[in-house]
Amino acid sequence: MCELKVVLLKEGERKTIMESVTKMVVVGDSIELYSILGEKETVTGSIKEVDFSKGETIILGK
Repeated sequence: MCELKVVLLKEGERKTIMESVTKMVVVGDSIELYSILGEKETVTGSIKEVDFSKGETIILGK
């Protein structure tokens, strides 16, 4: 299974939001993140990049 680390990029700073993300759902200006353990986090922003070789998604914060 492919799991991703989600990083929020805001004002030039990187902050890890969630590890082991298996599902991302875009809802308007927000992105709902779901982890392999069933945790849910909602982030306001837009997806900038998904890099499967690094196992990382970068979200631009608003």
